[in-house]
Amino acid sequence: MEPTDAPRAARVAGERPLGSRPHLSDNRLLATLPGEVQRHLQPQLERVRLPLRHVLYDADQPIEHVHFPIDGVVSLFTVVGGGTHVEVATVGNEGLVGVSVFLGAASIPGRATSQIEGDAWRMPARAFREETRRAGPLRDLLQRYVQAYIDQLNQSAGCARAHSLAARCARSLLVTHDRVGGDRFVLTQESLASMLGVRRATVSLQMSVLRQASIVSYSRGTVTVLGRARLETGSCACYRLMKAAYERLLGGAATAP
Repeated sequence: MEPTDAPRAARVAGERPLGSRPHLSDNRLLATLPGEVQRHLQPQLERVRLPLRHVLYDADQPIEHVHFPIDGVVSLFTVVGGGTHVEVATVGNEGLVGVSVFLGAASIPGRATSQIEGDAWRMPARAFREETRRAGPLRDLLQRYVQAYIDQLNQSAGCARAHSLAARCARSLLVTHDRVGGDRFVLTQESLASMLGVRRATVSLQMSVLRQASIVSYSRGTVTVLGRARLETGSCACYRLMKAAYERLLGGAATAP
């Protein structure tokens, strides 16, 4: 499902720093770094707002910044032909948008789009490359994160083939709940359909089932989780497996994607 690009004016507005500069531990990946490394990186990072459908980087275009999400979710898309984009992964406050920069790529044939509006720490790609070229805690952490990211892709591919829509929907809602830091969050049916790789009408039916069971409430694109335990019971095992994998690789600070 192809994401919709935001107007240029919205992009510019969304990239303005918010003025306040909370601690870098707002992103769980950054939180695993030693305090001295966080203090070293802090001046090179700015807190920005990522509106819904904001494009962080586009296919075959230079990646100018890397982003560490705080309370939003970013979808990563690949091009499958004819200009169609298909979502292959999501990144929240457990990770980094811009892994390819760490691996040495200046651009990739894919797109990163904000799927759930939120804040992020943003760092110029050039500065990020300089920091990660040096041996140390940041590079060591990112090497482990790349492995976790690859594991996520593998697990997600298997999940899409092996598990029911109901189980995968519950998993996606759990992951989003973990990332946004609250029981109430904005998640359109279009966005959830993109995450699950199904039609919007199919998602609408599934959300109706969850709503009737009083597991979630849903109104005008806003989801409220009412029964977290029952949502976990309805999820496939992938949620727990992916969460455990991230905790092992990142020292217990991350949430499964």
